[in-house]
Amino acid sequence: MRTLISTAFISLDGVVEGPGGEPGYRNSGWTFKNIDFLPEAYEIKGREQQEASAMMMGRASYEAFSPVWPDMADFADYKVMPKYVVSTTLTEDDLVSNWGETTILRSLDDVAALKETEGGPIIIHGSAALNHALSDAGLIDRYHLLVFPLLLGAGKRLFSATDKDTQKLKLVEHEAYANGVQKNVFDVVR
Repeated sequence: MRTLISTAFISLDGVVEGPGGEPGYRNSGWTFKNIDFLPEAYEIKGREQQEASAMMMGRASYEAFSPVWPDMADFADYKVMPKYVVSTTLTEDDLVSNWGETTILRSLDDVAALKETEGGPIIIHGSAALNHALSDAGLIDRYHLLVFPLLLGAGKRLFSATDKDTQKLKLVEHEAYANGVQKNVFDVVR
């Protein structure tokens, strides 16, 4: 069974929208505005590329990342690994040709079936709506969170507001950095 890992830059109040400067969000670029850059705080991002065997995202994140990430040296390992896009509307014609093998999954059942296959961890980038659905369905196994010392108020959040039973997490790795960023890695307890 494959491990599904959600990775996110997240504000202390749970916002994940626009961390890298994506247009349309009033606090866009919050991960680098007024936060000192410390390379050690981002070590986990490089490790994720080394440890993951595939990447998953929702349609909106695919449409945001696919024009940019294939040519970025920082994401070279992702270029060659298989990608899965969970979407009911995306077609094969919508996929870029320079980012390696990409498979469209149409449902959470397709994601659950993928998890049952052989292979290494699958990393989920961005994709707030997809994270909500996967978490609510009990399909996420681990969270890699870089928590920024900011309160952003409005914005897309990593976790849904669905009224559901408690989901227990186990902290398996953590570190705090001089710039106030905290790394928290949680396994979902089943």
